[in-house]
Amino acid sequence: MASLSGISSRTPLALFFFFCCCCCFAATASAQLSSSFYNASCPNALPIIQSAVKAAVAKERRMGASLLRLHFHDCFVQASPGCDGSVLLDDTSSFTGEKTAGPNNNSLRGFDVVDAIKSKLESACNQVVSCADILAVAARDSVVALGGPSWTVQLGRRDSTTASFSSANSDIPRPDFNLTDLISAFSNKGLATTDMVALSGAHTIGQARCTTFRARIYNDTDIDSSLAASLQSSCPSSGNDDSLAPLDASTPTAFDTCYYRNLLSNKGLLHSDQQLHGGGSTDSQVSSYAANSAKFFGDFASAMVKMGSISPLTGSSGEIRTNCRKTN
Repeated sequence: MASLSGISSRTPLALFFFFCCCCCFAATASAQLSSSFYNASCPNALPIIQSAVKAAVAKERRMGASLLRLHFHDCFVQASPGCDGSVLLDDTSSFTGEKTAGPNNNSLRGFDVVDAIKSKLESACNQVVSCADILAVAARDSVVALGGPSWTVQLGRRDSTTASFSSANSDIPRPDFNLTDLISAFSNKGLATTDMVALSGAHTIGQARCTTFRARIYNDTDIDSSLAASLQSSCPSSGNDDSLAPLDASTPTAFDTCYYRNLLSNKGLLHSDQQLHGGGSTDSQVSSYAANSAKFFGDFASAMVKMGSISPLTGSSGEIRTNCRKTN
């Protein structure tokens, strides 16, 4: 899931003691979240977000992938500390934000949609709904708008007052990762290998930049030859870095199981994608999802709830921004 809609060249997709600590910390923090958090303080919050996401996706279906990816990149960077809206912050004199980090630069999009949602929420209930929660709900609503599953979003996150350029560069899985790298990257966030495979299914929507899959189409041997040849026509061995290709060429704007079916035929776009099915420990899970959309949908929804609970700021920590791009 390192890339959903035009990822950069460094993007995409622990020690046992560290893994356990991450799990315990995330579980403790997530216990403070609630699906009914805004029922009294901003009862129209979720309908406002849903309406805006539906309109944005209807205008440009790729936007659904972009909004989903914003939530992923927010949660995976533990600036202070996890799903905290830090990915939205512009650079300031006191810190360099995450937008220009390798996995995000010239690749993350959807900021205008988030701004529009925040503006509507501020009009409805001033300084109540966090930008971090907007990302979590918009991710769910984007998946639903593209035909995918729904889930109950836990709410009550607060916004970070800082961001981490270095963590964005180091923590987000890259498109050149092998299976061991992917398992470790997700484990470091308290997510199991099964969660990683399910969340990678987000690549059933969105697009990626030439620079992220160039090495695969020219160097990898586990790629369908006709797919490689087709991609090489628009992604030369040098130049044209920003040329886009769908992560799932079969149904690029529908949230379905075609991503996994493609992996069975060596048609994964990214090196990291194909690593999920190539004789390793995750082959059976990929095959299961390829054959059973209900199983994939259920596991994806559960994994999204887990990911959304990675170390959120709650209580009096952080702030509720009035503008998602800058601190109050």
